[in-house]
Amino acid sequence: MKKLTIFTPTYNRAYCLSNCYESLKRQTNMDFVWLIIDDGSTDETEKLIFKWMEERVIEILYIQQENQGMHGAHNTAYEVIETELNVCIDSDDFMPDDAVDKILTCWDKYGSNEVSGIIGLDAYTDGSIIGTRLPKGLKQSTLFQLYQKHRVTGDKKVVYRTELTRDFPYPLYENEKYVGLAYKYYKLDQYFEMILLDEVLCYVEYLEDGSSYNMFNQYRRNPRGFAFYRRELMKLPFANYLFKFRQAIHYVSSSMMGKNLNYLREAPSRVMTLSATPFGIVLYFYIMFKTRHVKTIT
Repeated sequence: MKKLTIFTPTYNRAYCLSNCYESLKRQTNMDFVWLIIDDGSTDETEKLIFKWMEERVIEILYIQQENQGMHGAHNTAYEVIETELNVCIDSDDFMPDDAVDKILTCWDKYGSNEVSGIIGLDAYTDGSIIGTRLPKGLKQSTLFQLYQKHRVTGDKKVVYRTELTRDFPYPLYENEKYVGLAYKYYKLDQYFEMILLDEVLCYVEYLEDGSSYNMFNQYRRNPRGFAFYRRELMKLPFANYLFKFRQAIHYVSSSMMGKNLNYLREAPSRVMTLSATPFGIVLYFYIMFKTRHVKTIT
C-alpha cells in the first residue's frame, strides 16, 4: 500500500487542474495516490481525469458526488483514504517536484503516534513564501500555537495522519457550501502537536473564482456554516479571551444573517456573546453593505 494520499477537491476546474497533475507526474518519490473528489463538476473534468487514468503514470482514484462545497469534499476524502498520511492540494495549486519525498523523509525520521502530522510551507508561484517561515529551532507545535503564540502568518500546508482526520467531520447545511476547514485542525490541536518542516510543499495561485477571493460572499451565502465554525472556536480550551471574543463577534454577525434568534442561548458563553453583540451588529451591516449585490439562496 502507498504511504501518502494527495487529495484534490475540485469543482469545474478542468481549465487549471492539469498544473496539479503535471507536478505529480514529476515527483521524485512516487509513493502516493492521487484522490480526486469531483464535487459536482459540469465541465470537462470527468473526461480529463479518465484520460489521465488511462495514461497510468500515477495511481489515481476518482470519486464524483453532488456539490457539497469544499468541506463536504473533505468529508468524503477522509472517509475513503486508506494510506497512513494525507495532504490536500487544491485544484488550482501544484507541488514542487520533491514535495512527496520531503514529506515522507520527514515522517520516516520524526513521525510517530505522538504527533498528528506535519506542517510545511505554501509559496506563491514565483517561489516567495506566503506569510512567514516557521520559527527556527522549533521542532513541534500545534497549528493554533503557531499562529497565536509564535506569530506565524500566511497559509501553511498540513499533512495529517489519516486515522485522526476521520474525527470531527464537517457538518452539512442545506443550501450552504462552506464551513471553515480549520475547525477540524484546531480540534486535533487539543490532542497532538505537529512536526514543523520549513520547506515548501505546495505552490498556490489564488484564482478569482476561489474561496479566498470571495470570502465576504461566502460569509453571506453560508451563515449557518460560519456560525458553527465561530461557535466551535469559542469552545477551544487553549484559546485566550481576546481570540474567543473575536469569534463571538463573528458568531453574532453570522447568526443575524442566518436569522437565528436563539444565538445567545446556543452560545458557549452567553456573557461574552452578549458583550460582543453590538460589535457583531456593526459587522453584520458592514458585510451586508459589501455584499449587497450577492444573491442568496433561501
